[in-house]
Amino acid sequence: MLLLGLRGVGKTVLLNRIGEHARQSGVFALSLEAPEGRGLAEMLVPELRRALLALSSSQQALAYARRGLAVLRGFAGAFKVKHGDVEVSVSAPGVADSGNLEHDLPEMLEAVVQAAQADQKAVVLLIDEVQYLTADDLSALIVATHKLGQKGLPFLLVGAGLPLLAGLAGNAKSYAERLFDFPNVGPLTETAASEAIEAPLAKAGITIETAALRHIVRTTKGYPFFLQEWGYQAWNAASSSPITEADVVLAGKAAIERLDAGFFKVRRDRLTPKELEYLNSMATLGPGPHKSSDVSTSLGKTVTATGPVRDGLIKKGMIYSPQHGLIAFTVPLFDEYLRRAAELRPG
Repeated sequence: MLLLGLRGVGKTVLLNRIGEHARQSGVFALSLEAPEGRGLAEMLVPELRRALLALSSSQQALAYARRGLAVLRGFAGAFKVKHGDVEVSVSAPGVADSGNLEHDLPEMLEAVVQAAQADQKAVVLLIDEVQYLTADDLSALIVATHKLGQKGLPFLLVGAGLPLLAGLAGNAKSYAERLFDFPNVGPLTETAASEAIEAPLAKAGITIETAALRHIVRTTKGYPFFLQEWGYQAWNAASSSPITEADVVLAGKAAIERLDAGFFKVRRDRLTPKELEYLNSMATLGPGPHKSSDVSTSLGKTVTATGPVRDGLIKKGMIYSPQHGLIAFTVPLFDEYLRRAAELRPG
C-alpha cells in the first residue's frame, strides 16, 4: 500500500498508526523516512540489524537470524554502509553482495523475513516520503516486494508520499500499479472536520458556537494540520465557553502568523530565486491546478524555457502534475501564503 496525499493531510500519522497496529498484532515493523540525498541501503541497514538481533526466540529463529546477520554484513559492505558492532563468525558470499540493489535487496529482505517467519512473525516495512527515493532505489524496493510476495513470504510494504508517487512507481516498474493499492489521503469531510474540533473540546467540557465551528472548517478547507492549528489558537483566544466566532477570527490571525513563520516559510526558504518566481506566478493564478502553459505565459516565457524550473520544483516536492499538462501545489493554501508574502493579487 502506498498512501498518497498533499502536505499536512496526516499521511505520517496514518503510517505511524499502522505501525502501532502491526506491533500490537505481533508483526515486526521496520520504520524509515526517506529524506533527500540518502540511499535506501544506508537507511535500511540499521533497521535490518535491529530486527535480526531481536529475532531469536527459538533455536531455529536464532539460526536464521545469524545467517541474516552474515548476509547483512555482505550487503552493507557492497553498499559501503556501516552495520554496527555485530560479531558475525561466518559470511554468506554470493548472497546480497553484488552491489546491484535490484538484485541484492530481495535477497537481503528475504533473509530477514525468513528469520521473522521462524520466530512466527510477519514483517512490515513502513517508509515515509517515498517520493524522495531515487529511481533505482524505488525500482529495487518494488522488485523486492514483488519477489517476496511471489514466494508467499510474510512481508508487507506500506509507504506514504506525495501524489506524484503513483507515477514514479509506475515509471520505475510497470507492474507497480497491480502490486500496490494507492489510497488517497485528502482533506476531511465537513462532518469529520467538525468532529475533529468539537470532540477534543467536549472532553474538556467546552463547547463552540456553530458559526465559529463553520468558520474554522471553511477557512482550513478540512486539512488536518490546519484544523489542528486553528483549534489550538481558538482554545488560546477564548476566555470562556462557548468559543465564539469572534474568538475564531482572532485565532485565525495568530494561526496564519505561526504558519507563515514556520510551516510555509521553511518550504519557501528551500527555493531558488527562479523557483520562487515560478511559484509566485502560479500563485497569481489561484490555488490550481493550472496549465503549465498558463504559468509560462504569465512569466513571458515558453513551456520549454520554464521546463527545468518546473521539473526541479517537482523533484523538491513543491508541485506535482495531477494529469498531463497540469501542475498544482503540494502544500495546501500555499498560493495564499505566497500572495501574502509577496503582496500579490490573484489573477
